[in-house]
Amino acid sequence: MRTTLKIALKVLLRRKFFTLVSLFAVAFTLCVLLVVTAMLDHVFGPNGPDDRRTLVVLNAEIAGEHSRMNGSAGYGLLARTLPGMPGVERSTIFAEPRERTTYHDGRRIVCDTRRTDGEFWKVFRFDFVEGGPYTPEDEAQAAPVAVVNESARERFFGSGSALGKTFELDGKRLRVVGVVRNVPSVRMLTFADVWIPTSLSRSDAYKQELVGDFQGAMLLAPGTNGSDVSAEFARRVSTIPLEDARFKTLSAQAHPLFVAVASSVLFEGRPAAVVGFLWLAALLFMGLPALNLVNLNLSRILERASEIGVRKSFGATSGALARQFLLENVVLALCGSLLALPATSIVLAVLNRSGFASYTAFTLNARVLGWGMLLTLAFGVVSGVLPAWRMSRLHPVGALQGRFE
Repeated sequence: MRTTLKIALKVLLRRKFFTLVSLFAVAFTLCVLLVVTAMLDHVFGPNGPDDRRTLVVLNAEIAGEHSRMNGSAGYGLLARTLPGMPGVERSTIFAEPRERTTYHDGRRIVCDTRRTDGEFWKVFRFDFVEGGPYTPEDEAQAAPVAVVNESARERFFGSGSALGKTFELDGKRLRVVGVVRNVPSVRMLTFADVWIPTSLSRSDAYKQELVGDFQGAMLLAPGTNGSDVSAEFARRVSTIPLEDARFKTLSAQAHPLFVAVASSVLFEGRPAAVVGFLWLAALLFMGLPALNLVNLNLSRILERASEIGVRKSFGATSGALARQFLLENVVLALCGSLLALPATSIVLAVLNRSGFASYTAFTLNARVLGWGMLLTLAFGVVSGVLPAWRMSRLHPVGALQGRFE
């Protein structure tokens, strides 16, 4: 192995131009893949408040022969299915964030507001810097209370404490009971500037909706099989009566967040297809630079024909030669990844400064680096298999004579 590594490094230094072109292709491809991976990890990974094992309900649909209605789940659907679910420690029902405009001390303030129940704060783990959450009792009694993030506290009240202070929002005078650290806007289940009890809605019509603007989350108990909970949720949905004669079927599903988002957009109800699609997309993206590397590697093989012929004449097997070339290509990919890492950090820093996503700081963590290493090895192997096979198939006499059939 030591000799093979020495040969690999010597070969890479022999034709510096080819090596530089190959390194650029590897580094650029891995940089793009790492940036995408870091963004996906920040959206779907166990970061921030929603870092525990949960199943979420995002969408619902009611359909009939001539009518169809789909969108986010309705409060009525979630209220009839989530309570008392076997294998679930806690469940919560919360609305999607809505942009609201208000005025405070003569200043116009725009903030994203989310309505939640009291269990919301027990399912998700927020970092409180002041006070605490409102309770299920506050939600049941429609208490005019609110939790704000640090940014909203500064916009409303400046740098001082916000506890006990009031502000007007959506026609109601609200009292601040807690302040949390800013939640990145990419955290679709927990992001908001202001959180208020659901019962502060202007009417109770939302309680009957099967399709509306709500979402649900279930915190699974340790050892619970998520697929069993998903199946029980689907069974409960199927028992809900439809009062509108235009509609005959009601459907909604509970999945982990990533699967719920991806399956609703791409492959409804088929998590395996979602994972397969993402791997296929990554391989296709690596395909073009991999093909370019294959051509460069084949050119390099032709230059090493005499070396291959001599080694085969002295007993080197086709398998040994193929493994050597694959290792050389993996070493090249690893060197490219060393260039991709700082490039990725620079791109992520630019994205963070651009305000692309509010309160969001994309970073390279251990999970992203692990995926990067896996992608690096995959890239090295994919771009090296064909050249390694061609090299191992060269006949020693033909290689020494310059014939490459």
